[in-house]
Amino acid sequence: MIQDSEPELRLTERNRLTLCIAMAVLAATVIIALFMWEGRKGFYLTDEGFLWYGAQRVLLGEIPIRDFMAYDPGRYYWAAGFMSIWGDNGVLTLRISVAVFQALGLFVGLFLIVGSSPRNRLLYAFPSAVTLAAWMFPYHKIFDISVSIFLTGALAFLARNPTRSSHFAAGVCVGLAAVFGCNHGVYGAAASLALMALLSIRRTTEPGFVTGALYWGAGVVVGFAPTLFMALMVPGFAMAYWERINFILNKTESLAVPVPWPWQVDFTAMSFGKALREVLIGTGFVAIVVFGFLSIIWAVRQKLRSMQVPPVLVAAAFLALPYAHHAYSRPQAWHLSQGLFPLIIGCLVLLATRSAIVKWPLSITLCIVSVWGTLVYHPGWQCRDGKDCVAVDVSGDTLEMQSRTASDVNLLKDLAARYASDGRSFVVTPFWPGAYALLEGKSPMWEIYALHPRSTDFQLREIERIKQANPAFVLIVNTPLDGRDELRFRNTHSEISNFIEKEFHWVDGETNEADYLLFTD
Repeated sequence: MIQDSEPELRLTERNRLTLCIAMAVLAATVIIALFMWEGRKGFYLTDEGFLWYGAQRVLLGEIPIRDFMAYDPGRYYWAAGFMSIWGDNGVLTLRISVAVFQALGLFVGLFLIVGSSPRNRLLYAFPSAVTLAAWMFPYHKIFDISVSIFLTGALAFLARNPTRSSHFAAGVCVGLAAVFGCNHGVYGAAASLALMALLSIRRTTEPGFVTGALYWGAGVVVGFAPTLFMALMVPGFAMAYWERINFILNKTESLAVPVPWPWQVDFTAMSFGKALREVLIGTGFVAIVVFGFLSIIWAVRQKLRSMQVPPVLVAAAFLALPYAHHAYSRPQAWHLSQGLFPLIIGCLVLLATRSAIVKWPLSITLCIVSVWGTLVYHPGWQCRDGKDCVAVDVSGDTLEMQSRTASDVNLLKDLAARYASDGRSFVVTPFWPGAYALLEGKSPMWEIYALHPRSTDFQLREIERIKQANPAFVLIVNTPLDGRDELRFRNTHSEISNFIEKEFHWVDGETNEADYLLFTD
């Protein structure tokens, strides 16, 4: 058993309930305030559109992965459920559904952190809440952020009291995490097995590693049951799911970008504030790995010496490295925010157990640095006082967005009105799946976000789908991803590109943008 290092941390049932209510109220208040500030700000035809389109199609009865390119099903059914209740499939309803999930994640994170503090729990909750909320961006990745927090809570529960039931419960949480993202299931499984190995060191009581792993495995099956049910009962889903996993494992083209190491920041090429922010982001990539290795070594050392250690810190330690993999898969600020929460929670828990002279200055500094470093990535800040943003109607919701995005949205509306006003289908590829959600149309292509090179057989199947849909126009966003010409659409999907150029008429100068290629039937 891994116990809290302070007797004062052992909460009575009454205190636990009081703390639970207080953290729920605080989490809801913070998220409501955050949503009021930026809920109608910003818009992304790319990743947010990917989520929005999928939720719309699920609402219409389509199946994620089988009928359209998608994340794992959980997040779509969550969002579609809210859309069904609200009777609205707009982007604002999507964001409300995400905000509810975000509030749950923040609540769990606060409960884990504040429950580890021996004193001044409620006061410590305020800088902790601000720190966590600051890193919760962008909108469409809140599911991933919250799931990482849920996994931290599940593993902390297992570390605190490693019974058969806690092994089973942790497994259920890992299985559910995989319903929202198979990568989260892998991260949770790796961290769980490592933690169970730690718990088995010098353990004299049941369950041992093997027994605990069996109970944990049973829990994973129960948690993953929604996806397993779909695989068994929904025709074509199992094959589509397997093909997706196989593609992920075997894709040859990486979309990774160089790691923004803090020592490589050029202070002469940008303003001092921007350079300092780049240093902060780069430091985050270093810190997540350093914390992962050092905290695991420390936890093992403490276990070998039969010393006590905060269970939440142990859980964060074993999840840090798996989530570092996610952060490094495309090392930018957005990906860092998705992989950083085990580190943030671990740091706040570690500070919570220190003396006041260490706890308060460092936790407040972490809070201030987090807010300052992430503020520029929040759409509420980007569109402050109408700065560089314009109001645009997006499916009945008025959103403020950057002028370039507004121009893209208006372009799509204009093309639809001009060429597809009779309800005919259209193709927009490769980067704007949100175009279909915006115009409430169905994508003729399965691959709504065509980033990776695809085989000839795959492209030929997509061409058949395009033929059957008979689209009124095709818009190709001709910008090369990350400036790499080999990732331009005509190079990653040459068969489809050749088919479009042959079967459709290129409209010269219609879009007034060299990066956009317009074709009509």
